[in-house]
Amino acid sequence: MAGSAQNIQDVDLRLLRVFQLVVRYGGFSAAQSELGLTASTISNHMTALEQRLGVKLCHRGRGGFRLTEQGKTVHAAMLDLFGSIESFHSMVGAAKETITGVVEFGAVDAVHTNEQFPLAKAIGTFLRTAPTARTNLHVASPQELLQGLLTGRFHVILTPTISTAKAIEAHLVFREFQQLYCGQDHPLFHLDDRQITREMVSRYPFVGRSYETPPNHIGLDVHWQSEVSYMESTALMIFSGELLGYLPDHYAESHIREGKLRALDCVKAGFHNDFYVCTHKAHQNRAAVHFKKQIVDSCAKMIGKA
Repeated sequence: MAGSAQNIQDVDLRLLRVFQLVVRYGGFSAAQSELGLTASTISNHMTALEQRLGVKLCHRGRGGFRLTEQGKTVHAAMLDLFGSIESFHSMVGAAKETITGVVEFGAVDAVHTNEQFPLAKAIGTFLRTAPTARTNLHVASPQELLQGLLTGRFHVILTPTISTAKAIEAHLVFREFQQLYCGQDHPLFHLDDRQITREMVSRYPFVGRSYETPPNHIGLDVHWQSEVSYMESTALMIFSGELLGYLPDHYAESHIREGKLRALDCVKAGFHNDFYVCTHKAHQNRAAVHFKKQIVDSCAKMIGKA
């Protein structure tokens, strides 16, 4: 391939934006909706970018989408480039004493019912104190959140799992209690607490989380028959009456009142999850830093009131 990347022009930036979203969504078809382009048009754009840069960026076809080693290098350099552009806009905003930019915020599901985690207040404070900035909220699994932070899809994430990647900065913001539950059609639902033993509970299948190993610190022999990535999915599997599973106590509260769930607190098998707000050291704009600060400060104030 012939090409030169010495002079970056507007057309290169437009093509790189297409490349960014293709990587973010994992393929041409997956990026169609976000880009508003057909898969064939995206393919043409990628071919044009490869010709301009003089390198093959990705493999596509029946084997699926995947980056070449050269593509990984270009993608990393592209994130640095866009990060520098974001920093430029942030510095211009700072010169005008305003916070500008877009914050792509990713979080796990089922946090809105947690009154001990004032996320809504943090978002409200951000919107009031940075009225010219913009934030987009995405709900995703912990795996998707961490991967998205590394690839530049997200600027800030909230997750119960922490990455060992040195590029990620993580700040512990709160702990969430996870309780064991059964559905109203489960054999344990109508038993008296004194009839339920830990050995009995261990005989039933569980629904687990694809991003965690079975908890070994609770003293139960947990058998995962099913795995999910979202709390709503966990709840549905527990509602089936066939599986036991863990849910945040605040999320399960309304379902307990409705008679759909029972907490098996009699076997003392609950545990706490630590939640972290994370950013990428190299890819965060001024708005993202400000957004993260609102979450950290809001949680600190809530702890101070407790």
